[in-house]
Amino acid sequence: MKTNDESPFPKRLKEARKRKGLSQKQLGILAGMDEFSASARMNQYEKGVHAPDFKTVKALAKVLDVPTAFLFCEEDGLAGRIADYKGS
Repeated sequence: MKTNDESPFPKRLKEARKRKGLSQKQLGILAGMDEFSASARMNQYEKGVHAPDFKTVKALAKVLDVPTAFLFCEEDGLAGRIADYKGS
């Protein structure tokens, strides 16, 4: 069961990455991380061990082609609508 203090970020990040067909390492590198630490950092983000700073969140969202709000949305239905949103 999900507790209130659990961030939806790890789940949404993994969801968006898989939808794009990227490995953790590929995503990290495309978001500007060092190629030698990209895989480990992405793994820690997806497991919820560490959380990225907002600059990194924005870079990840850009690569994944999702609004940053998607990565923090708790509700699955709303997250799907946010992922489909194409702002100007």
